[in-house]
Amino acid sequence: MEGNTTYPLLPDNHTNVTCSRDNILKTVVFPVLYSCLFLVGLSLNSVAVWVFFRIPSKSHFIIYLKNIVVADVIMTFTFPFKVLSGSNMASSGLRIFVCRVSSVLYYLTMYISILFFGLISIDRCRKTLKPFRGTNAARLARRKVLSGAIWTFLLVLCLPNVILTCKTPTSSYFKCSDLKTAAGLHWHEVVNHVCQVIFWANLVTVIVCYTLISKELYRSYSRTKARSGGTMVPSGASTRKPHQAQRKMNANVFLVLAVFFVCFVPFHFARVPYTMSQTRWVLVDCKLKLFFFQLKESTLFLSSLNSLLDPLIYFFLCKSFRTALFKTLRLPPGSCSRLTGRGSDTDTGSTALRDSSVCA
Repeated sequence: MEGNTTYPLLPDNHTNVTCSRDNILKTVVFPVLYSCLFLVGLSLNSVAVWVFFRIPSKSHFIIYLKNIVVADVIMTFTFPFKVLSGSNMASSGLRIFVCRVSSVLYYLTMYISILFFGLISIDRCRKTLKPFRGTNAARLARRKVLSGAIWTFLLVLCLPNVILTCKTPTSSYFKCSDLKTAAGLHWHEVVNHVCQVIFWANLVTVIVCYTLISKELYRSYSRTKARSGGTMVPSGASTRKPHQAQRKMNANVFLVLAVFFVCFVPFHFARVPYTMSQTRWVLVDCKLKLFFFQLKESTLFLSSLNSLLDPLIYFFLCKSFRTALFKTLRLPPGSCSRLTGRGSDTDTGSTALRDSSVCA
């Protein structure tokens, strides 16, 4: 988990000015982007919280989505601190708070989301391959215990980063690592390794699950096409609508995969050379270090977009969410049928398609 870094501008040293991180990208572009992300994300996630906690936890999927909602809300509240710190408008005390608390919460919620994306992928795969396997109170209770264990594990993992970031800065220009004790620096490295394991394990899980889902959807589509091909149909238009709905449902199923790859994969690939440039490549060129830093910050913003894109998953994959949202907004249930491809929110297509794309 990288922290915020602040470097002084030294006008009498051309190299330091050139390689300073205090450029327009860090001090203007990202603060503006995070400000917009905070406003839009807070609005969407507030609606998601309002809607979701009116829905009973009647499925594994809903339990996982509720945990992601909580993580997204916490992440969203860290954005103002990133804005103030990145734009150099924060006081030393606020920058210390960012290093000790805000950045830790940001990365905590990111990896909680990654873990629950992995669990959602497993759940969608199970519903696709075994659509008639139901759930019961005991299974739901186990998923709630698992959710609590994930939060507890990551909180315990991250808490030392807060406690051991306790040194007093010796100047107004400091890095987060300057505030850590020797034990804090060692624990920070341990946490980085654990987080890498979490990401790569869940990446493999997501790829395997959606490969299996793709195969099942293709087999289901082939069976449906074969059945429709052997039936006399009076009009070509009558077969186009089911196929169009089926294609929309296929696209909806892969929203989880798309959000995961857009938000989390670029950051973790960019993080490897960035970390090496900070720790291993002692003689690396300063401009190259700056490039890796900007690459890391750019992909980190993509990770932050997770808090904005997750509501798409809630809407398109969760019928219970849509129903509760329409009731809250006093809209008829079929208002978004053209977006979801399900008519008046009724399921179409094969069993595998239905059960892999509804929140049940």
